[in-house]
Amino acid sequence: MKTAISIPDDVFKGAERLARQTKKSRSQLFSDAVQEYIWRHAPDDVTAAMDRVCVELGEGVDAFVSAGGRRTLQRSEW
Repeated sequence: MKTAISIPDDVFKGAERLARQTKKSRSQLFSDAVQEYIWRHAPDDVTAAMDRVCVELGEGVDAFVSAGGRRTLQRSEW
């Protein structure tokens, strides 16, 4: 989808510079930036995505992770 936006000159220049450095088109850079902004400001969506990954991976118990978690909790003040 195409859209037109107005941004300050300094933001545009910074975006141009970053696009060149990362070898991305301006469109890709702006798209990536908006996507990241959405992720940062929609924590419920991120949580839902993480929940889906956890469901796909199953509920296997990792003994190493469990032991590390227990040690960390024992050292923590509640």
